[in-house]
Amino acid sequence: MKEKNILRFGALLFLILFVGFGCRKKQDTIAIIHVRDITNDVVVNAEVEITAESTIGTQGQVDTSIRRVAYSDNNGDATFNFNDVYQLGQAGVGIFNIKAIKGQQDGIGIIKVEQETTSEETVFVQ
Repeated sequence: MKEKNILRFGALLFLILFVGFGCRKKQDTIAIIHVRDITNDVVVNAEVEITAESTIGTQGQVDTSIRRVAYSDNNGDATFNFNDVYQLGQAGVGIFNIKAIKGQQDGIGIIKVEQETTSEETVFVQ
């Protein structure tokens, strides 16, 4: 009888731990690029492109390159959501090249996007 109660308690404890920790909701993975000019004023409606390519050979593998485009808002910010790229348990998301263009002005940069957080970088166009 005592063994049966210990087994029930152990099964119940396992179930509580499994449900409590095994079903963690994924947090947002966001990148924000701040676009500024050489006087540090915001640049509105700049085209911002971020790209990354796999460093693994692609022979016989699926193409894992990523390219996204957004436009800076009234605050000079272009926002990218990587929830579809990041999977729970994955270490990091990636390092992306940034290119911002507004008319004849352009600027480049690099951003490291971390999982389940908001990563930010500023690019100056000139």
